[in-house]
Formats: sequence, C-alpha cells, structure tokens
Amino acid sequence: MIAFIDEQRDRFGVECICRILGATERGFITSRGYRAAKQRPPSKRAVRDDTLTSEIRRIHAKNYSVYGYRKMHRAMRRAGWDMGRDQTKRLMKAAGLCGIRRGRKVFTTISSQGPDRRPDLVERAFTAAKPNQLWVADITYFRIPTGFCYTAFITDVCTRRIVGWSAATSLHTEALPLQALEQALQTTPAEASRGGLVHHSDRGSNYVSLAYSDALLAAGVQASVGSVGDSYDNALAETVNGLYKAELIHRRRTWPTATAVEIATLDWVTWWNTKRLHQALDYRTPAEVESSYTHPTTTAPATV
Repeated sequence: MIAFIDEQRDRFGVECICRILGATERGFITSRGYRAAKQRPPSKRAVRDDTLTSEIRRIHAKNYSVYGYRKMHRAMRRAGWDMGRDQTKRLMKAAGLCGIRRGRKVFTTISSQGPDRRPDLVERAFTAAKPNQLWVADITYFRIPTGFCYTAFITDVCTRRIVGWSAATSLHTEALPLQALEQALQTTPAEASRGGLVHHSDRGSNYVSLAYSDALLAAGVQASVGSVGDSYDNALAETVNGLYKAELIHRRRTWPTATAVEIATLDWVTWWNTKRLHQALDYRTPAEVESSYTHPTTTAPATV
C-alpha cells in the first residue's frame, strides 16, 4: 500500500488517496499512518536485504551474469555471506536477476567420406577417475559479419577443465581442432598420455583426418569416436559448446571479427577453469578439483 501511494501521490495527493481507499469495506492506511510509515527507519531485515542485493548484483555480474539462484547461493556463501538458498532466490527475483538458459543445439559435424574403424571407448559413460584420463572434443560455430567463426574445445572429463581450444574462420583441421589439440598437449604433463589418455570425439572429418590422427598417435593418445549426428555419444562436449554460446556468444547481438571472439573466449575459458562453479563438481571450480588430485583427498569423479 505504501508503494502504491508513493506511485500515485503526485497525481492525486496523499489525503485524497487515503480518503477514497478508506471508504472501501476493509479500510486502508490513513494519511497520518502513511507519513508515520515513511518516517520510520528501515528494519534490520530491509537493511540486510539491501546489502545482500548489492553484493548479489556484483557477484552475478562478475560471473558473466549466468548464475541461477542455486549457484548464486553457493557463490555468496563462498564469498563469506551467511544466507539461505530461498533467501537468495527471493532477493534475485526482487532484483530482476536470473540465470542463463541454453538454446537449441546446432549440428556442425561433417561426416568423413572414408571408412573409420576406430572404436567407441566411452560408450556414453562420461566419467573419469583422475585428470587426463579422458578428454572430449567438439566444434561449434556462429555467424560474424564476414561469414562464420568456429571454435573447437577439448575438455577433461574428470575436472571439467578446458585443456585446449581454438577459434578461427576456417574449419580446416590445421587451423582449428589441431590447434586446440596442440595446446592441450602442451599444457598437459607428458606422463598423462603414457598413462592411457583417451581422446573422444564424433566421426567428423576434422577428427578422422590424417593430420589429426597422426598427432594423437605421436602423443600416445588413444582415439575414440562416437556416431555422427548423435549428441548423446559426445554429451559432455555438447554441453560445453552449449554453455559457451549461452554464457558468452549469445549475450552479444553481433561479433565484429574473429579476433574479438578469440579475445573474449580467452577470458571466458580462464573464468570457466578458475572461477566458474560447476554443479557436476559439487559447486567447485575445475582448478580446485585438479588441485585436489595434485594434493590427494577423497574426491569422487565428476559425472555428466
């Protein structure tokens, strides 16, 4: 009622509004009661809500404005704020904040014309007992003024860390997925590949090419492939692609150049690996999970 009078007082006046509303069956606040309410200091709850809302806005914006209330609750508690999940939901709703939602999947796989007898070593079981045991790879794309921009990711299943990525205006193997693979191999200890690392992808022409296959063989990495056009056979990689487009790409109406995409993707990957809370990791970051294996603790492997 106070908010309603505040909204209409300049048009009708406080006394007029209270007199007309007071003539109804139940009666409303008097003009004296309204002025007393306006002079009353805010309650402790209101003061705390204002403080928490400001902090929620800051943390939400800091994390690409993609967190829903569950992750925001975890993020607020990690920041030292003692608050409940329902309270977080209420304050986010009042502030007009919400999480991001992924759109529909766009298929980008171009089937290889040649035979491919490589096995499916994963069979939709996207779990790993330790880092650098299973990687998944995929490519996504979107329009830019000069055509299309393509981005390739390689993700560690256990830690959810993006170990390699590349962005380019060409789908050529040497310009895109091979760049991501070389980055992943350079940032991974050599002993990881000798320990039976599996690289899983779809049967797209980029991943069954001679150059890509030779790079995997030279690094001692086992190649695994799913079927063409079936997102369930590479579900985790599809999830990374969907979140990338929802959290970064689709937040802008257009991207001027591939260079702009590359710079923004670098920042997003850094945030993904070191700051972003992942529900599948019990609301931890990939860096924290990887560190827990470097300094062993009883940590369960992540699942899709």
